[in-house]
Amino acid sequence: MVTNTEGYIHIIEYLTAHLSLFENSAHNAQAQSSVLEAIEEEMSEQIIILCNQNQALDFNQRNTIIREVDAIVYDLQEILSGVANNSVTNEQLAFFKEFAMLIKNLFDTEIHRQLIP
Repeated sequence: MVTNTEGYIHIIEYLTAHLSLFENSAHNAQAQSSVLEAIEEEMSEQIIILCNQNQALDFNQRNTIIREVDAIVYDLQEILSGVANNSVTNEQLAFFKEFAMLIKNLFDTEIHRQLIP
C-alpha cells in the first residue's frame, strides 16, 4: 500500500538525514520509555487516528494497513537497531511524532486514492 511508494522512500531518507539525533544517546534506566517503545507508541497513535477518520475502510483494508505499519516499524528497528533500547530523548520523541504523522499522511493519500476513483 505505502511501503512500495516513492513517498515512503522519501520519508526513510528523511529519517536517515536525521540520524544525528540518535548519536551519543545512552540508556537511562529511569527514563519513561525506550526509542523502540516511542516509535511503536507514536505509530500506533497515528494509525488509530487514521482508522477512526476512515470508517469506510473494510476489514481487509484495515488488516493491510496494520501489516504495512508492522513492516514500517520493522524498517525503523533495523535502521535504529543500535539505539532501539536506549532511552528516548525529548528531541527524538518530537521527531517520532513528526515521522508518524508523515506516515499517516502517506496512508491518507493512498486511502483517498483507492476510495475515491
